[in-house]
Amino acid sequence: MASHKLLVPPPKALLKPLSIPKRLLLGPGPSNLPPRIMSAGGMQIIGPMDKEMYQIMDEIKEGIQYVFQTRNPLTLVITGSGHCALEAALVNVLEPGDSFLVGVNGVWGQRAMDIGERMGARVHPMTKDPGGHYTLQEVEEGLAQHKPVLLFLTHGESSTGVLQPLDGFGELCHRYKCLLLVDSVVSLGGTPLYMDQQGIDILYSGSQKVLNAPPGTSFISFSDKAKKKMYSRKTKPFSFYLDIKWLANFWGCDDQPRMYHHTIPVISLYSLRESLALIAEQGLENSWRQHRETTAYLHGRLQALGLQLFVKDPALRLPVVTTVVVPAGYDWRDIVSYVLDHFDIEIMGGLGPSAGKVLRIGLLGCNATRENVDRVTEALGAALQHCPKNKL
Repeated sequence: MASHKLLVPPPKALLKPLSIPKRLLLGPGPSNLPPRIMSAGGMQIIGPMDKEMYQIMDEIKEGIQYVFQTRNPLTLVITGSGHCALEAALVNVLEPGDSFLVGVNGVWGQRAMDIGERMGARVHPMTKDPGGHYTLQEVEEGLAQHKPVLLFLTHGESSTGVLQPLDGFGELCHRYKCLLLVDSVVSLGGTPLYMDQQGIDILYSGSQKVLNAPPGTSFISFSDKAKKKMYSRKTKPFSFYLDIKWLANFWGCDDQPRMYHHTIPVISLYSLRESLALIAEQGLENSWRQHRETTAYLHGRLQALGLQLFVKDPALRLPVVTTVVVPAGYDWRDIVSYVLDHFDIEIMGGLGPSAGKVLRIGLLGCNATRENVDRVTEALGAALQHCPKNKL
């Protein structure tokens, strides 16, 4: 018998059925789940160390190698969102006192800088105004001045809508004995990316963007150069949970018998496996073409409404997340709320340095269709007609 009376009654809300609104997610992520991925999430769980689960994990690794375009054996999943993969990269590569060069042209560079500082690295930011990108000359100046062991760049800066060119940066970094770390959380699958051919040493991404899988898993790959740096470090990584040596073993990357490290999210991995299968069936080049063409159609519709694109140079526009200048006289929150309340479409405002300056519209994976472009531009047109002006 219980020795005490319960002080907290069952919550009334939990005694009612779960209710989820039907909503089209056209922000920078997460994105809507296709039926096949939702079905995978409804399958029965199996043991995380069963041989069948190891087979699924191996298939996921092959899928990651395909979308990353890499042959790196040290390729695996992180149990956590893209932030977790970034932290895994930094906590394993950097040691206290290491020089770390960070491209800060949006919120993700800010986060990388913050994590590096917390770890005791000597962080050197290359700061750009929102909408800026980096040239080879600018990066070479930073490499020559600070002699970093690691450079961070964001391929798709979802807070500003900028696509960072990557060709030549890996070769440049290696000339200066520096590793190249790239964030491809929002860009992966939506625009060309070639890890091995572009000389990227560490690449990570997330499940909930173009891959249309549930949030909560991310994936990362390390070159042999990055592996050598991690495996020859003088101090243990601060995080046991994100220790790549343990994770590499658990994901079968070291040809040793697998040992338990943590309980992986089995159901989420079912969904991730199916999302990778879908993009493999479609083909990367077809996915890139789909996003490029659909986003070009979106840009034309937005400009027909009189809206201004935030990124001026078409070559630097991220083809999965479009940033639109908040029109003069409007409060961005009114526009976002109107589109959601009247059309059940979610778009978002800016984030970090772009907060208050832009609206962000995402066309990710299965959501990248002309039909969705027509729906969201119709909703924006109505919002511009009905939302109050001159409030600010």
